[in-house]
Amino acid sequence: MALEIVESCVNCWACEPLCPSKAIVEAKPHFLIVADKCTECLGDFADPQCATICPIEGAIVNELNEALNPAGSLTGIPPARWAQVQREISAR
Repeated sequence: MALEIVESCVNCWACEPLCPSKAIVEAKPHFLIVADKCTECLGDFADPQCATICPIEGAIVNELNEALNPAGSLTGIPPARWAQVQREISAR
């Protein structure tokens, strides 16, 4: 049981101080979660604290590679709508 920080992480430092098990470490090109230390905050919090604070959608995934903050979850913009807007902007 461990979460993973993926390449979309921008090293904003929001998650590192919140981790109760000190499983998040600074690395390049982005932070990493030490699997042996990660408890997913079980016993400490209802939700993984790294995911609750992370401002980047999709940057933290579970063992099934599912984003804890999937696209649209933080912005409220459905992914299909966002893709449509990006196409409209590119066409200008």
